[in-house]
Amino acid sequence: MKFLKFFSLISSLILTSCGGNAQSIQEGQDAINFTLPDKDGKNYTLYDYKSKNFVVIYFYPKASTPGCTKQACGIRDNIQTLKDNNIQVFGVSVDSKDALQEFAKKYNLNYTLLSDESKEVSKNYGVLNALGFSSRVTFIISPDMKIIKIIRNVDIENHVNDILAAVKNSK
Repeated sequence: MKFLKFFSLISSLILTSCGGNAQSIQEGQDAINFTLPDKDGKNYTLYDYKSKNFVVIYFYPKASTPGCTKQACGIRDNIQTLKDNNIQVFGVSVDSKDALQEFAKKYNLNYTLLSDESKEVSKNYGVLNALGFSSRVTFIISPDMKIIKIIRNVDIENHVNDILAAVKNSK
């Protein structure tokens, strides 16, 4: 048991510290369109939300790891508040659809997780780290598809509050 906790801690440190901090993307620029499948194989296209919602795309390293689970459950627990503020949330990782399906089921995640198995979207957004995982970075996109906020140092304890504040400050 101690080995698993140690391994989990080391894995989390490695996954969050290896590059991929989206330095090539700046606030104010147009969001990069993409189409990715969710855990059930349904495709979602970012620009389908143009003129409709604020969109949060949060990239995370690996489903079911401690930090990613805490972050995902924080969003789950506040999804209605986000919806009430006209915010559509997408969690994106390089995990397979099967891994996302298991993650969503295990933690009763009530929002859309997208699979970037090809790693193309993570590369385009500049979040792919040296180990081939997405770094923990959040992009908040306005209804006109402009990036209004990039959270590069995500505080998983206050992630939802940071998202809400960014949307409120953009209005």
